[in-house]
Amino acid sequence: MKILVCISNVPDTTSKINFTDGDTKFDTNGVQFVINPNDEFGLTRAMWFKEKQGATVHIATVGEASVEPTMRKALAIGADEGIRVNALPTDGFFVAQQLAEVVKNGNYDLIIAGRESIDYNGGMVPGMLATLLDMNFVNTCIDLQIEGTNATAVREIDGGKETIATSLPLVIGGQKGLVEESDLRIPNMRGIMMARKKQLNVVEPVETNHGTTDVKFDKPAPKGAVKLVDTVDELVDLLHNEAKVL
Repeated sequence: MKILVCISNVPDTTSKINFTDGDTKFDTNGVQFVINPNDEFGLTRAMWFKEKQGATVHIATVGEASVEPTMRKALAIGADEGIRVNALPTDGFFVAQQLAEVVKNGNYDLIIAGRESIDYNGGMVPGMLATLLDMNFVNTCIDLQIEGTNATAVREIDGGKETIATSLPLVIGGQKGLVEESDLRIPNMRGIMMARKKQLNVVEPVETNHGTTDVKFDKPAPKGAVKLVDTVDELVDLLHNEAKVL
């Protein structure tokens, strides 16, 4: 089985976010980038298939050279080979088109993408990718078992879970539950050293139209001042006369 794990390079959630050029561009200065958490769950599941079933695991990212440290971390975790599409990921459809070309050229059986990235939270790439490739698709996937070309997936739905029987080739949008947080792997020294020798291929993007353009970014409104009260009577008075929620 040949697996492709789609990796997003996203800001660490503890990073302070700022914008430049009149709030039209994201300021990357001082920002630490990491593997998108949903993608990390998918990568760990792919490693399970590698160890238990002898699968080959490749990773793919759409991004400029600055994303390579994140890709090297994924290689250090255990992926066999990396592919970087040399383009700025401007929108979800553009990313899906580039990844679809990678899949077509690589003849993959299983494509694991995160349900969504934690920067733009678009949640569109896995579904678009499956449509472009005309492959089976399971989103919000929290468990995946494969025997031969048959797959059994469990996905999260409103109020419960749904078990689906499907077949390869398959695209999934994974999330927490695909593996548990305790199963996530930290690269060890041996993995880091081996990652330096693993192949990281750079390919040029296919020609396509960009579907969207960022016009402006806005930060959430700052939190208001906090009032401290000493008595229950004072709290009730403020809720009734000022907040008007009673």
